[in-house]
Amino acid sequence: MKIVVIGGTGLIGSKLVNKLREHGHEAVAAAPNTGVNTLTGEGLAEVLKGASVVVDVSNAPSWDDAAVLNFFTTSTRNLLTYEAAAAVGYHVALSVVGTDQLSESGYFRAKIAQEKLIKESSIPYTIIHATQFFEFLKGLADISMVDGKVHLPPVLFQPMAADDVASEVGRIAVGPPVNSIVEIGHGSACLPQANEGFRQCRVDIYCSLKKLHRFVKLSKHQTGKTSLIMCSAKRRRNPRGCNELLEGFRNLTRC
Repeated sequence: MKIVVIGGTGLIGSKLVNKLREHGHEAVAAAPNTGVNTLTGEGLAEVLKGASVVVDVSNAPSWDDAAVLNFFTTSTRNLLTYEAAAAVGYHVALSVVGTDQLSESGYFRAKIAQEKLIKESSIPYTIIHATQFFEFLKGLADISMVDGKVHLPPVLFQPMAADDVASEVGRIAVGPPVNSIVEIGHGSACLPQANEGFRQCRVDIYCSLKKLHRFVKLSKHQTGKTSLIMCSAKRRRNPRGCNELLEGFRNLTRC
């Protein structure tokens, strides 16, 4: 089966293309650097010839409110138009858990607009809402630094490794369309659990978190508002996500 992956050279797309090919599918990576531009329509007619499924895992190059809205609406309209012309039978789009509740964000308003276009089209679809990726933890730490410490709100989150996201997207892409939203994500799978600890590894991170969803153990200091997160868990056979977590906080860790 021919499956065109829009954004097929990016973090999720490149993994998805490889996984689909491993399962015997004709997976085509479509991106500006492969001659396909969804904003202008360049290369879409050619790449969609004979395609059964289109998976859109592309992201906006700019997160400015106007630019990101233009990217998602224009590229999605172009995709759906060319897909209809090529008789593509299934459109899959990757989005974010909670998108519909985050309309105060320009980025998520753009994602809401993208999803609306997909739902209103005549092409069968599945919209995948994924939780945030482990690989984004470094950026989260970088933008949350104040006086050498990471300051984050007391919220729970369920990060998911990009490799796992690609596997789930691939599974959904080769299945039937559901014409609805499907949520994917992990709890604390493969990350340091409260009482398990990494072998030969302990991470001390100072931040304002009260909880970090089961895989960390918090110890509050009586002085000041910061908390000490003590992560310790035994390495398992497949500690996926561990290295990403440590790398994300590399400037704040001792390992």
